[in-house]
Amino acid sequence: MARKDIMTVKEAADKWGITVRRVQEIIREGKIEEKYRKQMYLIGKAWVMPANTPKPPDLRKVRYNKKNESK
Repeated sequence: MARKDIMTVKEAADKWGITVRRVQEIIREGKIEEKYRKQMYLIGKAWVMPANTPKPPDLRKVRYNKKNESK
């Protein structure tokens, strides 16, 4: 039975356009908004979150390779 009010890490990765590993890191680092984080829970070893959880902004630094920059 599929539930439409929750999503797994895999479903979040597909929805947000990132990898499953990155979603796991976002969860581990606590970057999910608090109102959604309070509704998250584990089923076995898999995280489940509300289906309407928005993707947090990516605040990682971007490194540019000067050789590949267009002039």
